[in-house]
Amino acid sequence: MADKNKQKMRKQNYRLLKRIPFLALIFLMYCHNTYIPEEEVGQDEEKEQEQEDKEEEVNPADIPIQPWEENSWYWQFNGEPVLLLGASSDDNLFQWTADRLVPHLDSMVEAGANYVRNTMSDRCDRGFEVYPFYKMEDGKYDLSKWNNAYWDRFEFFLKETEKRDVIVQIEVWDRFDYWDKYWLPHPYNPGNNVNYTAAESGLTGEYPNHPASNQQPFFFTTPNQQNNEVLLNFQKMFVEKMLSISLEFNHVLYCIDNETAAEEEWAIYWAGLIKEKATEKEKTVYVTEMWGNIDLKSEIHKRTFDFPERYAFCDVSQNNWQEGQDHWDNFQWVRAYLLSKPRPVNTVKTYGSPKNIHGLERWWRHVIGGAASARFHRPPDGLGLSEMSVAAVKAARKIESVVNFWELTPGNEKLSMREENEAYLTSKPGENYVLYFTNGGQVGLDVKEYASTFSLKWLELNTGEWKSEHTFNGGQIVELSAPGTGSWVAVVSKI
Repeated sequence: MADKNKQKMRKQNYRLLKRIPFLALIFLMYCHNTYIPEEEVGQDEEKEQEQEDKEEEVNPADIPIQPWEENSWYWQFNGEPVLLLGASSDDNLFQWTADRLVPHLDSMVEAGANYVRNTMSDRCDRGFEVYPFYKMEDGKYDLSKWNNAYWDRFEFFLKETEKRDVIVQIEVWDRFDYWDKYWLPHPYNPGNNVNYTAAESGLTGEYPNHPASNQQPFFFTTPNQQNNEVLLNFQKMFVEKMLSISLEFNHVLYCIDNETAAEEEWAIYWAGLIKEKATEKEKTVYVTEMWGNIDLKSEIHKRTFDFPERYAFCDVSQNNWQEGQDHWDNFQWVRAYLLSKPRPVNTVKTYGSPKNIHGLERWWRHVIGGAASARFHRPPDGLGLSEMSVAAVKAARKIESVVNFWELTPGNEKLSMREENEAYLTSKPGENYVLYFTNGGQVGLDVKEYASTFSLKWLELNTGEWKSEHTFNGGQIVELSAPGTGSWVAVVSKI
C-alpha cells in the first residue's frame, strides 16, 4: 500500500507541474482582457480529469503479494484473496534445470497448487546443484566473483513461477549447507577459497555436530553478534545479489532461515537489510523467520510473534512435528496469541511420508485451522508432488468452489459428541460449515439458532471426489456421519 501511495503522490506532483503553464496562460489572457468561453474551460477540465483517472488506475498485477486488506490472516495477490497450497518435490527448485523444472511446475498448477518453497541452498545432494561463486582453475573459489549458472537458474525459476502465478517463499540461509559433509567442499570453507584464511574468518574446516547445536560461526557474523566483517561482507554480497534479481518480481516472500537455532540478532540484521534494499527500489516486501523449536508456545517463537512491524507474517512449519489434537491445539494457540494484530501464518513444510497418515492429517488440520499457506514437504520426509498430495490439493480447491476459507473462522465449539482428533470445524455460523474427519466418525453440528435449509456435500479426500449430497433443516443439532472410514470433508451451506 505504501508503494501505491508514493506512486499516487508522484503523479499528483507531476500534474501540478503540468498545470503551471496553463495557469500562467490564463493570467496573461486575463491581463490582456482575452475572453475564454466558460464551456471550453469546463471541457478542458473534464478531459484533464478523465486523463487523471486513467493514470491513477493501478494494474493489480503490479502490486506485490501482501496480507489481504479485508482479512489479514490470508494473502492477497493480483488484487484478490488467495489460499496458498503447495506440493513440490524439492527445497531448492531453482537449482533444477529447465527440462525438469517446467514440467514439475505445470503438474503442480494443474493440480491447483500455487505455492513453492525455495531455499537458496547449494549443497550437492543429487549432483546437478551448483554453487553461486566462481570456481578457479586450481579448484578454489573466488567469493568476490559469481558463477553465472547459479544466478541464471534463479532468475529463470522466478520468471517461470511468475508466469504461472505461483508464489515463492525464499529461505535465504539453510543451516544444513554449512555442516558435516556439506561443509567440507563448500566455497565458504576457508580451505576452499582465496579470499580469507581460517584465522581471518574465524571458521574451521569441519563442523560435524548437528546445526541445532548452533556452533557454526557462520551464523554469528552480524554487528550485534561477533561483528565478523571479513565473513559478513561476503554474506552481504550474496544477499544483495539475490535481491538484485528477486526484487524485480512481485510474487516473492522472504524467510531468513530454515528452522534456525541462531541468535535473534542474526535474523534482525538480515530482515533489516532485505527491507532496506526493497525500500531503495520503492517496494514493500514481507519477511519472516522460521525457528526450529517444535513447541510453538516456546519463548523463541515470540521473537517473531511479538514484532509484527519486523515480521509481517509467520511461518510455523515446525508445528508439523506434532501430531493429532496437539497439532491442532498448538496452531490455534498461535492464532489466539496473534489475535490483536492478525497476520498470515504460513506452513511451508508439512512432514509425513506416504507410510503414515500424519502428513495428510497435518496438512488438512492447518488448512481447516486457518493457515494462510500449506505445502507438502519434499520426499522422503514429505509427500512432495505425488498422487496423495495432488488429491489433497484438488480436494481443497473443490471446497473453494463452494466456500472460500478466508470467509470462515476455525473452532470446534459448535461440535458435540466429538472424540479427540476425530473432526475439526471452520465456519461462518448460519452460512457455511466445513468439517474435516480424520478417519470416519460422527459428530453433532449445532445449527439450533438458524431455521434455514442447508445442503450437505461429502468429499472423499483419498480420491478428491464428491460422493453424496442431501439437505437438512436447521433449528437443531444435526448428526453428521462420515460415509465411510478414511478422511472426509463435509461442506454444509445455507440454501
